[in-house]
Amino acid sequence: MSQQLANIHPNAQIAENVIIEPFATIEEDTVIGEGTWIGSGAVVMNGARIGKNCKIHNHAVISCEPQDLKYEGEVTTTIINDNAVIREFATISKGTADRYKTVIGESTLVMAYGHVGHDCIVGKNCIIGNVTQLGGHCNIDDFAIISAMSAVHQFSKIGCHVMVAGGSIVVKDIPPYVMAARNPISYHGINSVGLKRRGFDKEVIYNIQNIYRQIYFGGLNYSEAIKKIEVETSASTERDIIADFIRNSERGIIKASV
Repeated sequence: MSQQLANIHPNAQIAENVIIEPFATIEEDTVIGEGTWIGSGAVVMNGARIGKNCKIHNHAVISCEPQDLKYEGEVTTTIINDNAVIREFATISKGTADRYKTVIGESTLVMAYGHVGHDCIVGKNCIIGNVTQLGGHCNIDDFAIISAMSAVHQFSKIGCHVMVAGGSIVVKDIPPYVMAARNPISYHGINSVGLKRRGFDKEVIYNIQNIYRQIYFGGLNYSEAIKKIEVETSASTERDIIADFIRNSERGIIKASV
């Protein structure tokens, strides 16, 4: 472990082949896995659980106290899973008594100046763009991309394989596989380019498109549309993911563009 000039608490649990650059700070109740790199000036605070082969860039702050007035110092964690990348000046808050943890999934990238609020659960292979801000308690599912300078309201949910345009204000849930853009944010078709890149075949993509045509343009409310889809559409993983997401949305989903 390389650690010259770094401020490392002797009780921190750090694997032998971790690199910690000068002037980084590692507090007591922390775990850092094999092959991880911690940049100069980064701060890894109490409650951080960082996996293998992660990169925590210069001046990022991991597991800082929640920006929530209800937080009373309860012991909580921030979990950064394997191969995640946290870029310069990003901040990730630890959990509160709601979930007791904030989670960044495997191979997820949080770009510079991004913020992930307390109790957020971010899935694997996600991208959180530069200066994008996630309020507390958000759920971001696998392979979602939230482009630069977006703001996501607390308790919002963003489905898997979603593409959110830069500068978006997210105040409603965004269902899986779609593109969301404009102000107010709205549905702009499915993320077909992203799905192709991730190996979805043409038939599956067509079926997803057909499902959303019925949801947004079929003349029914969302609950009625989901019931109709489940009766008339062949069973598939994608159909069930979409139906479950919309049925369980508490904030309501984004509307179609006009």
